[in-house]
Amino acid sequence: MRSEIPGLGSRREAREEALAILYQAELTGDPVAEILAARQVPLSSYAVEIVEQVDAGRDDLDALLGRHLENWRVERMPLVDRVIARIAAWELSDRSDVPTGVVLSEAIAIATQYCAEQSPRFLNGVLGSVAGEVRG
Repeated sequence: MRSEIPGLGSRREAREEALAILYQAELTGDPVAEILAARQVPLSSYAVEIVEQVDAGRDDLDALLGRHLENWRVERMPLVDRVIARIAAWELSDRSDVPTGVVLSEAIAIATQYCAEQSPRFLNGVLGSVAGEVRG
């Protein structure tokens, strides 16, 4: 049975679930709502919130991320990196209950697991800059 208690474990799992859904949507072009409806195993409520909010705010999140990329564009980022960055940027912008350090460390940990070797360092720099803008 999945715990809905907001803690490190449950939120980490939710972020990874959201990453999978958002990655699939980007890769296939299928609407997020269809992917969510087709799932046989329900997502945690936090994962659904991440997926829906990141999908709805994708353009704004990309603009936010783009302001912190030097000589680079969001659309040139590897797909997994881009999705992780969007999730973290959304949490930094819209979830003040999640501490900045937690958002950054979770994004880096997930990038370490799923991305290329240089991605965690790259994302740390970009997201640190985003955090400075949205959280002061």
